[in-house]
Amino acid sequence: MSQAFDSYRSSYENVVQDSIAFSGLKHDFFLEAKIIQLKALFERHFGAGKPALLDIGCGVGRMHPLLTSLCASLSGTDLSTESLERARLDNPDVAYRTQLAGSLDWPDAGFDATLAVCVLHHVPVADRAGFMAEMARVTRPGGLAIIIEHNPFNPLTRLAVARCPFDHDAVLLRHGEAADRLAAAGLHRIESRHFLIAPILAAPVRRIERLFERLPLGAQYISHGVVR
Repeated sequence: MSQAFDSYRSSYENVVQDSIAFSGLKHDFFLEAKIIQLKALFERHFGAGKPALLDIGCGVGRMHPLLTSLCASLSGTDLSTESLERARLDNPDVAYRTQLAGSLDWPDAGFDATLAVCVLHHVPVADRAGFMAEMARVTRPGGLAIIIEHNPFNPLTRLAVARCPFDHDAVLLRHGEAADRLAAAGLHRIESRHFLIAPILAAPVRRIERLFERLPLGAQYISHGVVR
C-alpha cells in the first residue's frame, strides 16, 4: 500500500479532484467539512484546551494547515515515505514519522487524541483490530480516538470511491463497524454521526443536518470513543 501512495506524492490533489469532479465541489470543501466536525468535537471534549494530536495515515498532510490551529501540537505518520517527504516540505511545524507496518512508533499514552481520516477502508479487514488497538495504545486515558470514513450507503460517495485510482482496494465500512472496532479496542462513550447530507457548509444548513446525523445519509461520518 505504501508504494501505491508513493506514486501520488505530486498528483494527490488532482487525482482526488478528478474523482469528485461530477459533484461540482472542490477538494477543499470536503477538508473544511471534516475540520468543522473536529473543531466541534474538540471543544466539547477538551473545553478551552487544545489536544496533542496524532494523524495516522496522514498522506501528504493536506489537512494539516487547517488542523494546526485546533491543536497544541500535531504529529503525522504514514506508510508512504514519499508522501511524508511532501508533507514535511508543506508543513515544517508538524512532527512526521514513517509508520511501521502494524505498529506506531510512539510510546503508550503519548497523545490526547488520535485521528484516522479515510484510512481504515484501506486497512485489510483482518488487520483492522490491530490498527485500532495501536490507536488506543498511543492515546492517553480520557483521550479520544477518532475515525472519519466514507459512508457506503451514500451512492455519490460510492461513485467517488469507484472513480479514484488509489481507492481500488477500498473496503468501505459502515459506521456500526467503526463503532464496534472502537469498542473492541477498549474505548467507551462511543458516538457516531453522519455529515455532508447537503453540499453546503453554512451554519443554518448544518443545524438542519444535525437533526438527521444518526441516519446513514451523509457522504461521510465521524466515529469516536474515549480511552479508558
